[in-house]
Amino acid sequence: MDLVQFLENNYPNLELKPPLFYDWDIGIRFELGVNMQENRHYMRDVYKRAITLFRALHKDDEEICIVANVHNFGRIPKSPVLSKYIRNKSVLYQLEHYTFPYVFPEDNEVGQWTTERFWLECKPSDIHYTLLIQAICNQDMGLKPNLYHDIFFININRKTIFHVYDDRGCDLIAPSPESIRTMYHTYNDWILDYDREKIDRVFQ
Repeated sequence: MDLVQFLENNYPNLELKPPLFYDWDIGIRFELGVNMQENRHYMRDVYKRAITLFRALHKDDEEICIVANVHNFGRIPKSPVLSKYIRNKSVLYQLEHYTFPYVFPEDNEVGQWTTERFWLECKPSDIHYTLLIQAICNQDMGLKPNLYHDIFFININRKTIFHVYDDRGCDLIAPSPESIRTMYHTYNDWILDYDREKIDRVFQ
């Protein structure tokens, strides 16, 4: 897949970086972690929500693209960012890589930082997505496995982009409300209340 062309066609003027929800008009922000102080099963519940949402969005035989933004602050990143989470190693031959200026230019005053973007076209059945999602959720919790890079899951057919930013929540965006209306209704109770009014306006 030509990732640049895909984004230009479906998400014009969108930079693939967090926070997707605030940078695109059509989306849902889901809450993953609830009542950290009171819930002794906090991380188990975080994983369950994140994996449930992923499975609802990506069927095992659908074509997806995993995108990893690896930020380079002076050290050359290692390319196997995703390799340990790939079940079918043969798809790694399709791994693509592109280097461009740091995606948060306001923090790049010297202008020397870059973002290394790796993307891989595959199917959900090709990856250990439960382990990958757990690693993303663990990044600020001192748990292993953990992964500190921004990871985006693109459903090529549905044209949705799904991003778990950490244990607190995840963003889902789409070119049109109809693409994710079912997600809005099915998982309405998981919508982050802080942004609910904005989200409701999109789907009502």
